[in-house]
Amino acid sequence: MTVALVGYGIIIDDIVFPDGRTHMGVLGGGGPQTCWGMACAAGDSSQVGIISGIGSDIDATYLAPLANTGINMDGIRLTQFPTTRTWNVLEHDGSRRHVWRVNPATIDKQLRRGYDAAYVDATWFHWGINPGDCEVDIQAAADLKARGKRVSLETFQPPDQPLSSEALQRLMSMCDLFSPNNYEAAGIINSNDISVIAQTFRDAGAKRLAVRQGAEGASLFDFEQGIRVRTGIVPTTVVDPVGAGNTFCGALIARIYAGDTLSDAAAYASASASYMVEQIGMPPDGLPSSDDYEKRLATARSTIETIAL
Repeated sequence: MTVALVGYGIIIDDIVFPDGRTHMGVLGGGGPQTCWGMACAAGDSSQVGIISGIGSDIDATYLAPLANTGINMDGIRLTQFPTTRTWNVLEHDGSRRHVWRVNPATIDKQLRRGYDAAYVDATWFHWGINPGDCEVDIQAAADLKARGKRVSLETFQPPDQPLSSEALQRLMSMCDLFSPNNYEAAGIINSNDISVIAQTFRDAGAKRLAVRQGAEGASLFDFEQGIRVRTGIVPTTVVDPVGAGNTFCGALIARIYAGDTLSDAAAYASASASYMVEQIGMPPDGLPSSDDYEKRLATARSTIETIAL
């Protein structure tokens, strides 16, 4: 089957947890977790591809979770640069800091966004951005939009200062779905009130907004349809929250692509994200069983509330 859904970016994460524990050498960067969520919700990993540069310092064991899931890796290219690596520092309030362990030239080469000849027929493209420094991302999104593609953007940190109305409008014009967490949304508009967040993004021209709220679930808005969807979480044992937001976004995109309502897409997203938190890094053995996934999906659906805006 043709790849329709694409995620970007492979980074090796060295994770520092709030209690000081560390876990080194975790496959991350958002791309693998996004693609896993896409495959999980689509039920067909052949529809999913990933784009990233890697260096010769990475071996097949790092990429095994992608291979075991059956994600298309034609968009992964070997370059002369090292694989991107970060310190991923988590805090108790849900915030996190990314400290690069490679130089800017490596980041630019390995994490290039935008069009890639490996996936000329793909429909949806998703990656993470720093909203305070995203000119390159806006240009990449503009190129994809000009080619008739759909773009989903997810923040991985807040800006240093709130965005101006003009900057927010420009960013919203470049994406079909935008997804910050509560902390990042508050940094973008200088308010953590979900009603203010929704109205500000709506005024800026956002089409769909998915605000991830950690243990409280998520609030999703389709401003074109005039609806808000609230979803809770699927109870599970949380070992590591890193990557759950990426998985949520990937699954959400997959079901929107499949033609689902936002309410049902949100349930798939919540169910898929519940798997990512159960271990450090990605699920090592590929996709879950259909029976277990259906149970989690039923639980997620029971938490859904849809409200007219």
